[in-house]
Amino acid sequence: MAMKAIAQSEYGSAEVLRVDDIPKPTPQAGEALVRVYAVGVGPEVWHPMTGLPYLVRVMGYGLRRPKNPVPGRDLAGIVEAVGEGVTTLHPGDQVYGTGDGTLAEYARAPAERLAPKPANLSFVQAAAVPVSGCAALLAVRDEGRIQAGQSVLVVGASGGVGSFAVQLAKSFGAEVTGVCSGEKADLVRSLGVDQVIDYTREDFTEGEQKYDLIIDTAGRRPLSQLRRALVPKGTLVIVGGEGGDRVSGGFIQRQLGAMAVSPFVGHRLRAVISKERTEELLYLRDVIEAGSVTPLVGQTFPLEEAAKALSDEDEGHGRGKKVVTIVTEPEPRRPRTREDPREWGPGGPDRPDA
Repeated sequence: MAMKAIAQSEYGSAEVLRVDDIPKPTPQAGEALVRVYAVGVGPEVWHPMTGLPYLVRVMGYGLRRPKNPVPGRDLAGIVEAVGEGVTTLHPGDQVYGTGDGTLAEYARAPAERLAPKPANLSFVQAAAVPVSGCAALLAVRDEGRIQAGQSVLVVGASGGVGSFAVQLAKSFGAEVTGVCSGEKADLVRSLGVDQVIDYTREDFTEGEQKYDLIIDTAGRRPLSQLRRALVPKGTLVIVGGEGGDRVSGGFIQRQLGAMAVSPFVGHRLRAVISKERTEELLYLRDVIEAGSVTPLVGQTFPLEEAAKALSDEDEGHGRGKKVVTIVTEPEPRRPRTREDPREWGPGGPDRPDA
């Protein structure tokens, strides 16, 4: 059986993408087949699409051409079938998470990277969460070790990861400052920040204000500059590897550089690459359903116009997360609730305090 998908046979800009009819995948052991309703797209799709920086190619995406011709990682949809050994997912479940080649009508996804879709979100909203939300959670909670009452600075506060980092930091009781351009100041204020810095008018690295924790999602400033804005024992967390050259991008200079320098300075310097697991997705579901976090969806595009969604991801000046819609009118189904006796794993409905 064939399905429609976005495909590419070579690395390049969005012009290499095409709408194609390809075979419908079959879930393997430990996987689910998901009928995809919406897909979030951002740098995590743009880099494998272009093969830039070249470091991406040696990380398993294919040296000369993409190993997986269908791009896409985020997804929100309905489970169609499950593979051998999958007991936590069932056909008809509304889920969100990440899979392989999700810019298609159907996609395979490991069960350990899926969770029930937040009941108060549409599929479009839910598709904006997994990669960006998990990256922000790992940055704020795990690597940042955030504490209530701390002062936190989020660089790139209007973007996909930054918008989640702002809201998560607030949910932990921190005082949050967001860095963005002046035209996005009102948008960032709507996320609940205590203060906004317009980077086109003010250089926060030169100011008197110092921060306990800086989450940098923008990927342009040198580590030495960012450290000037930290308190003596403060923490800097680098998310992503934007900027830099065509060989390694900002990964070596900033992410590996931060980890290499950290043991020799008074600051904690950390780096995050998003890992989407059921545990993190369940945590995000809880705070979203509680109203503490709301995904910031940018532009939406139909599947046939997915190339437009990826035409400028290298600019790094987005408003929230772009979403490609596969199904525009989702059929009404009751999402699984926390009272459902079927287990979802750590943090799920089987948890005593859920």
